[in-house]
Amino acid sequence: MGRRRLQIYFGNGRGKTTAALGQAIREASGGKSVIIIQFLKGRQPEQISFIQRLEPEIRLFRFQRR
Repeated sequence: MGRRRLQIYFGNGRGKTTAALGQAIREASGGKSVIIIQFLKGRQPEQISFIQRLEPEIRLFRFQRR
């Protein structure tokens, strides 16, 4: 089994989703499998539905508070 990596982007402000997607695309283009887990805080989520077209290399899971 190869080396695995976990990266966490968090905090106030902007750029977390963009950073995560950029890294995911970079890793997937290198032949790696990528899972993105996004926790939303009740706001309108960014439209990143195009990621579904990159499955199975990049999988996206989104969770939102009720």
